[in-house]
Amino acid sequence: MARIKTRTATDGTARHTAEIRLKGYPTQTATFKRLTDAKKWIQDTESAIREGRHFKTAEAKKHTVAEMIDRYLSGAKLNKVQDDHTGLHLRRWNDEIGYMLLSDVNVDVITQVKEKLLNEEVRGKPRSPTTVLRYMASLSTVFTTAVRDWAWLEDSPMKNIKKPTAARGRVRFLNDDERERLLIACKESRNKQLYLCVILAISTGMRQAELFNLVWTDIDLKSGYLILHETKNGERRRVPLSGHGLELLREYAKVRRLDTPLLFPGIKNPLQPIDLQTPWETARKNAGITDFTWHDLRHCTASYLAMNGASPADIAAVLGHKTLSMVKRYAHLSDGHVSNVVASMNEKIFGGGL
Repeated sequence: MARIKTRTATDGTARHTAEIRLKGYPTQTATFKRLTDAKKWIQDTESAIREGRHFKTAEAKKHTVAEMIDRYLSGAKLNKVQDDHTGLHLRRWNDEIGYMLLSDVNVDVITQVKEKLLNEEVRGKPRSPTTVLRYMASLSTVFTTAVRDWAWLEDSPMKNIKKPTAARGRVRFLNDDERERLLIACKESRNKQLYLCVILAISTGMRQAELFNLVWTDIDLKSGYLILHETKNGERRRVPLSGHGLELLREYAKVRRLDTPLLFPGIKNPLQPIDLQTPWETARKNAGITDFTWHDLRHCTASYLAMNGASPADIAAVLGHKTLSMVKRYAHLSDGHVSNVVASMNEKIFGGGL
């Protein structure tokens, strides 16, 4: 039901107050100088209410991007590893557009921040399109939640944003000579934890945050495995320990610090994870290794597994990927293994030939 009340304002002109009452919905009112505007508002608003659009639009005018991000983060309960990624992305979006009402966020606003991220340099290098895609994906998840679960928006403004083209998956791993030089430089480092951390990174494929946040209670040195409770995908992962890395870790356990639960505590604050950025960069330069980051140690693990006959499923399990899509980049490294499998199959079926 809708009606219009007309009154005379103090300046002598007419004011038309439109009122809409629909069962199951709160009363909506608006005042106009022209009667035609009041009638049009009634028609448009009634249609929007019945289609479920009106109140979402109204909510978007009540909440800011900062409120949306805060609500999402308080409910998501990100672990330390996830916060180093998703949390980092969302805090940056909050810095850029947190003050804005959700109703004011559009394609142009998001695109401007996207271009800013693409043009920034990180440690002397432009931020990669792939990284910017991750920033956008994190914000998109929050907008989708605000649309689907909270009815704060009618639709996500991220749907119509042109995404930067992601670079091909990077496969940078150390050859035998490079690996030997790097390990020697790490062993010679003044930081006594660097060598062990690099060995564990290569031998297990753990992410840097997963490795540096390890605590002693999650490690079984006798059976040779550890449990990662905080991972990027939010699932626990059992990581096998063996060989040189396990031997080093057993020796390291004999001189562990008792004032912290962390395997690799910080120097100034033993309750905070270690920071190996400076000793790592020094060792890398001393070894003459270029175009190589700590994260590339993870690529080493995957590459060495592929070259030693591990299947994509095996590699995904070791690295902690939920799908096989992320490990397809290593498929070419296992071509020799695949050829052997095909040759073996042909030999069994066809024998030595006609």
